[in-house]
Amino acid sequence: MITTRTPFRVSFFGGGTDYPAWYLKEGGAVLSTTIDKYCYISARFLPPFFAERHRIVWSHIETVSSISEILHPAVREGLRFLGFDNSRGVEIHHQGDLPARTGIGSSSSFSVGLIRALMALRGQMIGKHELALKAIELEQNILKENVGSQDQVAAAYGGLNLIRFLTNGSIQVEPVTAPPERIADLEQHLMLLYTGSSRMGGEIAASVVARMRDKAAELRQMRLLVDKAADILTGSGSLSAFGELLHQTWVLKRGLADDVTNAEVDDLYKLAREHGALGGKLLGAGSRGFMLFFVPPEKQPALKKAMNRFLWVPFRFEWEGSTTIYYAQPDALSNPA
Repeated sequence: MITTRTPFRVSFFGGGTDYPAWYLKEGGAVLSTTIDKYCYISARFLPPFFAERHRIVWSHIETVSSISEILHPAVREGLRFLGFDNSRGVEIHHQGDLPARTGIGSSSSFSVGLIRALMALRGQMIGKHELALKAIELEQNILKENVGSQDQVAAAYGGLNLIRFLTNGSIQVEPVTAPPERIADLEQHLMLLYTGSSRMGGEIAASVVARMRDKAAELRQMRLLVDKAADILTGSGSLSAFGELLHQTWVLKRGLADDVTNAEVDDLYKLAREHGALGGKLLGAGSRGFMLFFVPPEKQPALKKAMNRFLWVPFRFEWEGSTTIYYAQPDALSNPA
């Protein structure tokens, strides 16, 4: 039995420049952090006593005789990608701390955790960078999903990072080396709001990718804000400038495609700004899900009161990335000679 724990992420700056269609021509960068909310994947070889060959438990319970029958696309193609077949049954369980399709990188965290679990099931270890690259390969090239490359890297590595995407296709991860008290101060200024809705981000992402050439000026500005934000974090000035940059990047992002935002999100953002938020953004591709705000601590009670019909989610930064938290050698019945 293997259990992996993989964090979700909060992306601050540079989202959109992490799509290969953009960075292979212009280069890209993002500033993001993982948080202490996780995706858990458990995997084991299924003992031979059961009628079904494979059992997959997520929002559905699947019992099938062949990998090709598995409905969950990442599980089905992930098993094939890593060379599994029907000669031995596999059981996979998924649990998550936060709902899926809400902008916190849940699909990529799932892919990263799944790959780590399946490789560990075969007695193989994998480094963080290779893990991220395999998850990118699975999502972008095998599943053909409209996703960028930041979420897989963030989930695999963990921590607060500046991630650079080079025109030659390589990816560099630079941990933000700010003093601990500076990071703690940033954490205390951030608030995470759950709007109570979820959406399929792939359709919005496809719209953004289709308009990249038309929105090149906006994407270049969003890329420049990444380095400015990193300089603020590693400097000694007021963190308020970080919140103001979040507002700038949200203004730029909402212009990338018509469905990045909607009237409800705009109203929530305006209300937050009226009650002390210096900046913020909708996480993920857009339209619905989690919203992040930068709010001075003394103004946070007023904001919570003004938006008390929504769920505020406390969180801290996370520094480990995807890890194997449980490993037990298979016994002779589940691993026959």
